[in-house]
Amino acid sequence: MIENDVLQLKDISFINEEFHALEVSANQMDRLLAFGWRHFGTQFFRYSIGFYKNSIRRVIPLRVRLSNFKLSKSQRRIINRNRELRAVTRPIEITAEKENLFERHKLRFEQGVPESIFDFLSFSPSNVPCEGWEVCIYDRDKLLAASFFDVGFDSTSGIYAMFEPDENKRSLGILTMLHEIEFSTEQGKTFYYQGYAYEGTSFYDYKKRFNAIEKFDWNGNWTEFNEQI
Repeated sequence: MIENDVLQLKDISFINEEFHALEVSANQMDRLLAFGWRHFGTQFFRYSIGFYKNSIRRVIPLRVRLSNFKLSKSQRRIINRNRELRAVTRPIEITAEKENLFERHKLRFEQGVPESIFDFLSFSPSNVPCEGWEVCIYDRDKLLAASFFDVGFDSTSGIYAMFEPDENKRSLGILTMLHEIEFSTEQGKTFYYQGYAYEGTSFYDYKKRFNAIEKFDWNGNWTEFNEQI
């Protein structure tokens, strides 16, 4: 059942909806993403207004139109900086190694610290509620970063990424996103959804630093994103 809550803030219509689903088809996932929905595990949600550091912000769903995507100079530098690392893309499998990495990574958060990696993933994340894949970055046999993403019929969508805090200068979060985009392009997808950001400056501005980005207006329309950050 969808819980609906609409609040008018001047000219802003506040959307706050959620539902629970154990199974979503690839086509259904495409449609949900196209209307601003996200999910953690089997809980689907969308909201147009959020709170960030005691301020009310518009929420901006973002996606990359893959046919127009090109690497920026800074993204090429990130790739070159990490040439010696090994990337593996495969269906999601949660191991003790990944759970330990999660515990170290979550210490970066100042508020809203998650308790478990399963706050973001189901207990069968490779196929519940939909097809789920991961990108793992290794230095020889040491896991430095991992990210998780959904695979729909025509789109992919990032869920969560984590990395070794001591390796923050490598920009591993961006690196895993670039590998997700590469996978999506190779699979012939049209869109890569990188998730929500906020209007104005925030912790989530890294999601805005990609070419060919579009934003959702909460009225069913996607338009070119050109916010300066």
